Amino acid sequence: MNALYTAVATANGREGRAVSSDGQIDLALSMPPALGGNGQGTNPEQLFAAGYAACFASAMGAVAREMKVDTKDVSVTAEVSIGKDDAGFGLAVVMRVELPDSLAGETGQQLVEATHAYCPYSKATRGNIEVELVVE
Repeated sequence: MNALYTAVATANGREGRAVSSDGQIDLALSMPPALGGNGQGTNPEQLFAAGYAACFASAMGAVAREMKVDTKDVSVTAEVSIGKDDAGFGLAVVMRVELPDSLAGETGQQLVEATHAYCPYSKATRGNIEVELVVE
């Protein structure tokens, strides 16, 4: 891969801070209450969900241009879950893609599936974690 951009962030655990090298991110981290934490900061699952949703939505715009369809009214929500698996803990994602009526049916489904094949986050997770696509 020929890197066009590299993001750099440093964190010191789930009960600490996450800081990007450019200072744009400087967040308190905490365990969510569901995992026994106080919920007074963000957590890695929220950060991953925000990144994946943003990337998927942008990737959808690129795919839509190729398909010659309009995605200005599309919304993407990523639900990232953490839970126990055979090796300790694992992640699962539900990608909820809200499409306008103009993209209902087969065209919208093709757009979402093509986006999942194109999106860098989807490529990174493929074969590693379960990703469910839900078209709404």
